[in-house]
Amino acid sequence: MIIFKSVRYKNFLSTGNSFTEINLDQTKSTLVVGQNGAGKSTMLDAISFALFSKPHRNINKAQLVNSINQKACVVEVEFSVGSSDFKIVRGIRPGIFEIWKNGTMINQSSHAKEYQKILEQNILKLNHKSFHQVIVLGSSSFIPFMQLAAGHRREVIEDLLDINVFSKMNQILRDKQSVLKDQLKDLSYKIDITKNKLETQEKYITDIQKLTRENRKEYESRIHESQDSISELQKQNSELSVGLEESIRETEKGLSTLHDKRQELLLRSQDRQTNITNLTKRIKFFDENESCPICDQTLSDSHKSHVLETIEGERGTHKSSLKQIGSEGTIVEKEIKQTGRLLESLRSKVSELSQNNVKITGLTKQIKEYQSYLEKDVSADLDEAKSDLKSLNDNRNSLLENKFSLSENISYNTVMTEMLKDTGIKTKIIKQYLPVINKFVNQYLQTLDFFVHFNLDESFQETIRSRHRDAFTYDSFSEGEKQRIDLALLFTWRHIAKMKNSVATNLLVLDETFDSSLDHEGVDNLFKILDTLSDDTNIFVISHKGEILDGKFNSKIEFKKEKNFSRMIK
Repeated sequence: MIIFKSVRYKNFLSTGNSFTEINLDQTKSTLVVGQNGAGKSTMLDAISFALFSKPHRNINKAQLVNSINQKACVVEVEFSVGSSDFKIVRGIRPGIFEIWKNGTMINQSSHAKEYQKILEQNILKLNHKSFHQVIVLGSSSFIPFMQLAAGHRREVIEDLLDINVFSKMNQILRDKQSVLKDQLKDLSYKIDITKNKLETQEKYITDIQKLTRENRKEYESRIHESQDSISELQKQNSELSVGLEESIRETEKGLSTLHDKRQELLLRSQDRQTNITNLTKRIKFFDENESCPICDQTLSDSHKSHVLETIEGERGTHKSSLKQIGSEGTIVEKEIKQTGRLLESLRSKVSELSQNNVKITGLTKQIKEYQSYLEKDVSADLDEAKSDLKSLNDNRNSLLENKFSLSENISYNTVMTEMLKDTGIKTKIIKQYLPVINKFVNQYLQTLDFFVHFNLDESFQETIRSRHRDAFTYDSFSEGEKQRIDLALLFTWRHIAKMKNSVATNLLVLDETFDSSLDHEGVDNLFKILDTLSDDTNIFVISHKGEILDGKFNSKIEFKKEKNFSRMIK
């Protein structure tokens, strides 16, 4: 159980450069009063900031530093868990984050995020959402349980039931599984390499054993065959290479000349076509016009006839020339195709030469390998090769055993992963607790004179039924009714936490709960519940209606704002 003992802060929000200190475990009930903006809720923001680096209310971190002093913002929270005493120190300008246990600061060598994880997971064992669901009910910007998404509701309940350890186990298992799979992949790769080495070594031993007088002759025969093949290929290369480069060069030159000629013919053809088009336009002009459009002079028939005759003659000449160019182009295209085929044939000889050279290189390499076999001391090599083969076999067997062991671990972890998923062990545990949760919620609702049947299912969705069995949701109710549901859930979470003794705490803060939507009867019923809480619970009620609540608490704290600074008056 977490016992919060004190919170002290300075230059935090509207507080000044002197520490404001509040004892959190002195009295069972404390009324915190003051005008709006006097700093009543600052204590709640300070506790939240110290523990989780974020305030209770939706306030930007930079705005937490007092706007007048603008530095040396420090918050300290002291609490105990079991027999250990802790102090958390967090500050802004300069940045401070320290965790003290029994007077000794816990090592800060890790990253700030990891340091925060130590605080939340190993010490507090609850996160920001769960902290507020168990400890705080207020009218500020914090979201009540019923307004959380299903996933966030699950987080809160897992924290309360202390089963988020399964999520951590699942993450650890997934990380371990990833490492095991990488190791398995690496082992498989090593086994494949060893298998290839074994096959190569076995082949090597077989070759040595065969390298007797009989197969020595076989190797010599292969050498002669390879040498004969090389000679034949070299002869072919000599025949292929005779005048080949010169022929390719001349053919490429001829093909280039033909391409140039074809380009020249195309240009001439375009020129003749342009001339024919222009002459055709002139013929059309004289056919369609009786006078000059520029000077309005009448064109005589004899003049038009003479001009048209001349133009027709020119056009006929150009058409004949165009036809001649077309004939020449046909011949050139035919020559280009023939020359292209010839060039392709010559290049195929070059390719054949290259292939022959590759074959010659391969045959030469084979001859060297055959000669290497013939030059070896067969008996000495065989003993060493067998020793190497045994080592390779032993290594492969060891790798196979490791692979089998890893595969078994991966299969086992796969089963464990399925069990640790949200649909596995956690669901079974939650199923067992849901009836208890629903029972407590309904009991608190009745105490608050709200007679409905509340039910939370495995998906953390609510069903609320009236006496007449009409179904409702949380959003169906008025703000006062919602407040009763939020209160019932808050006390239920505290009850469950105390049963589990995992995130149970002495601190309960009601931030302006009495000032919001509860009616007079609801306030009286809430006091009934508060009176039933155990003596180890320290209740803080923040309100700006102190005159109504005076005399109902064991102690009272008042905050005032003087010269822009908040000050606590006991």
